Amino acid sequence: MTPSTTVHSPLRLYGRSGELAILDTLLARLRDGDGGALVLTALPGVGRTALLDEAVAAHRDRRTGPVLYATAAPAEQRLPYSGLHALLCSAPGPLPSPPDRVLRDGISPTALLVLLRQLGADRPLLVCVDDAHAWDPDSRDALVFAARRLGAGSRVAVLIGAGDEAGFAGLPALRLGPLGDDAAAALLDRITDAAGAADRVDPVVRGELLREAAGNPRLLAGLAARLTPGQLAGRTPPPYPLPGAEEVLDAHAARLDGLPPDTRTLLLLAAAAQEHEPEGAGTDVTLLLRAAASAGLGPAVLDQALLTPAGTAGALQRAGDRLHFSHPLLRRAVLHRASPQHRRAVHGLLATLLTPVPPGVRDRRPRRRTPGAGSVAYGTAAPHTSPVSYAIPDSRPGDRWAVASDSRSGDGRAVASGWHPGDAPAPGTGYRAAVPSMLPALVQWACAAAGPDDRLADALVAAAVAPRPHAERAAALARAAVLSTDEAVRAARFADAAEHTRLAGDAGRARALLSRAGAHPAHHGAHLVRGLLALRDGPAADAHEALLTAAVLLAPHDPCRALEAQLAAAEAAWAMGDALAYLDAMTRIPVSVTDPALARYSDGMSALLCGRIAEGQALLRRCLDSAGRAHEPAALMRGGVSALVLGDVDAACRLGTRALAVVRSAGPEALLPQALEHLAYAELRAGRHGPARAHAREGLHAARRTGQPNTASHLHAVLALAASVEGGPEVCAAHADAALAGAGPHGLVQAATLATWALARADLAAGRSGAAAARLDPLVRPGPRRGHFATRMLAVPCYVEASVLAGRADRGRGADPVADAVAEFAVWVTRTTDPQAPAQLARCRALLAAPADVAGRYEEALAHHERAGGDFERARTQLLYGAWLRRRRRTREARGPLRDALVAFERCGARAWTDRASGELRAAGEAVDGPAATGGTDPLAALTPQQQRIARCVAEGATNREVALRLSVSTRTVDHHLRNVFAALGVRSRTELARLLDR
Repeated sequence: MTPSTTVHSPLRLYGRSGELAILDTLLARLRDGDGGALVLTALPGVGRTALLDEAVAAHRDRRTGPVLYATAAPAEQRLPYSGLHALLCSAPGPLPSPPDRVLRDGISPTALLVLLRQLGADRPLLVCVDDAHAWDPDSRDALVFAARRLGAGSRVAVLIGAGDEAGFAGLPALRLGPLGDDAAAALLDRITDAAGAADRVDPVVRGELLREAAGNPRLLAGLAARLTPGQLAGRTPPPYPLPGAEEVLDAHAARLDGLPPDTRTLLLLAAAAQEHEPEGAGTDVTLLLRAAASAGLGPAVLDQALLTPAGTAGALQRAGDRLHFSHPLLRRAVLHRASPQHRRAVHGLLATLLTPVPPGVRDRRPRRRTPGAGSVAYGTAAPHTSPVSYAIPDSRPGDRWAVASDSRSGDGRAVASGWHPGDAPAPGTGYRAAVPSMLPALVQWACAAAGPDDRLADALVAAAVAPRPHAERAAALARAAVLSTDEAVRAARFADAAEHTRLAGDAGRARALLSRAGAHPAHHGAHLVRGLLALRDGPAADAHEALLTAAVLLAPHDPCRALEAQLAAAEAAWAMGDALAYLDAMTRIPVSVTDPALARYSDGMSALLCGRIAEGQALLRRCLDSAGRAHEPAALMRGGVSALVLGDVDAACRLGTRALAVVRSAGPEALLPQALEHLAYAELRAGRHGPARAHAREGLHAARRTGQPNTASHLHAVLALAASVEGGPEVCAAHADAALAGAGPHGLVQAATLATWALARADLAAGRSGAAAARLDPLVRPGPRRGHFATRMLAVPCYVEASVLAGRADRGRGADPVADAVAEFAVWVTRTTDPQAPAQLARCRALLAAPADVAGRYEEALAHHERAGGDFERARTQLLYGAWLRRRRRTREARGPLRDALVAFERCGARAWTDRASGELRAAGEAVDGPAATGGTDPLAALTPQQQRIARCVAEGATNREVALRLSVSTRTVDHHLRNVFAALGVRSRTELARLLDR
């Protein structure tokens, strides 16, 4: 018996809850006497067999009825009715006729249907066939005919496992995809735990295993099983490529073995042609057509393969001028199936076609196969000797071409090959100089190389420069490292490849390349790349120290990269809220730096932190002026930071928009999340909450795609702040929790400060002033839990408002912390040009002022708002002013600012703040459209506005004192209204009131 093409996995299922639920539904219907059919389709190793086994086990465990189970034997595919014979032989009891008669006489589809119904007459019957695509056609057609007619009352269910839906038309099908990231990670934990190494798997090795497996459970198990404990733990480097994929790749390739030889040759050409392309880019159709013509493939083969998916058994899918394999493992399987000689021959052919022909030189590369010539074989060779000739450029000066031939004898052995990887174009030879346009050809030459080749490696490095994308340069440098014979040079090239991979937005692969570089001198840049990666996905303190170390080690060899490390170290110090560490990093930047704007930025930030405010502001203004003429994204973002520090939020938005445009047009991809974060935060400071939310969401997706969880935490904090204004409390809490979950372990004080501020602002909007004050108190006051040095002042107005409304402004223990916070905020206002700051200061002073001075302070604040603009902050001041007027029984005067606040909050889309303003306006005696005032099914419709507010607060669980603080009334007033609420609603307790409002 030939083994199944399906790869079996003994592990329990992960990530298949939806598929298991569908199978459970089918089995439940079967137990109730209703049959049915389902086709499970999947690529090898994905878990199709495991699901079928799970269904069979569930049916047997319940002792529901008999099971017929068979797995196809591909060797018997041409034996009529061999599949049904194997299926019937699995019957647990005697059949009406011996199964051997099926082999001898066959069985009609109608007779099979009758037989299955007979077997399920007494007890429900489950029929399960795996690898049905490998059954003989007669058996498959008969089973499909019967399965289509098994429905209600048949007491027979048919489960079919197949590679695809071909041949099973009319039956419901369920396509299994690869495991999700979480399920694959859980499976890997199970695998390594069984090996006793779950707690010792190196994160880089873990990421590489998950990447290589691509969600294929069997492949993941095979890869992990081939690594030693030392390799899993990262103590010794794992082999490259990772072993253990052979079984799964063979199973994928076996699906294509039935295709004609020319079609398999075309698949090999398509697979090889993707080696010089970015991941996921596919194959250039024009190049493939040229290569196919040079390999001697006729137009009929190309038309059938490229115009109809069936021509390649669904392996290739065309999208415009690109061709893609239906699954990445299929491409790997095609390359794996071919012999090394065949792969090198195909890569050599592609390299020849990609190599530019110099002007004035005749292109003698053949365009089609001569009559009688063979092809570049995919599997076994043709039974006759068939030379394939194509021209390969010589690396030496002059118009000379080396001719390579792959002549094969009758037994398929290679006889001769005139090509050598040293014939690759090398720098310094005229038109063959390694320029960026030569990079695709050089990559193909590298794939065709039979061993190390320093000359070809040097050519790859020389060509891997701008304007080639970072992903292409990274791939070329990695191949150059493999071809290099010197160990130190190899490590340096792996480190450079890791840096370009990081810039291309693939942090996981960058770490894997760094692991291949090993421990070598720091001037190779490995320390810098490790620090930059840690800055985006590791503890900020670790990244800070790593980057400082990299700066010191790089300084003698590469001052430019040492400066990059120093600036990144300062960024890490900023993220973790360490002002002294940030100052230390900025003061280490060399004075002789060639960028004057960078020098002014460094000196300006240092002066501000040292207390030299006027000097620092002057330097940052000059930096801001020069940033307006910059074209580099880093310079533009530094200008945006300068603008935010100065309080010029409009300039920060302009520079952030320009930086984002530059990154989108020219890259690098790794900088996109930061560009979006800077812009979103600037828009948030400017009160443009809608655009800030849109940019932060885009940045969050980019951060996840590029492996930057630290940036994702900052973006979650921005989204939480936006949601505290325009979103619901649940959205705000979700984003804040996500930000804090990442900020805590990695020490991201800035993200934690912003997220906490967002939660406090949401509490304020909901009237929970005590909770808001408790959140903000440690952030704005001195102590170990103090907020970020650059953002804590922004939260002071919220802290003052919450503390005053909660009755915490004077705690009767000496110095008033709220007054101290206002005094510190007043000093900060004199140092910033933030247009909202003077109005916020006047509002804070109004909250703390004596009754005779309150109105004047609020009027002062509103005058500042008129000059600064910003609907949301002005509406907050109007709300507080109107509420104060209402509490002073000046209800007629209160309605004006409360009405203006309500309109402004509605215009901002601030729903929670709108509800708060509506409640205050109703309490001032003005009818407001909304659920609380419209009657209908609202159980509180019969109550007065003040009674409605009190009833809702009590239903949320607030005590009378908490309600009084929230609504700025006395506890006696709350008690009086609450008794009237109980009487009007006919309830006797707070619990009954809560239940009434929950209905």
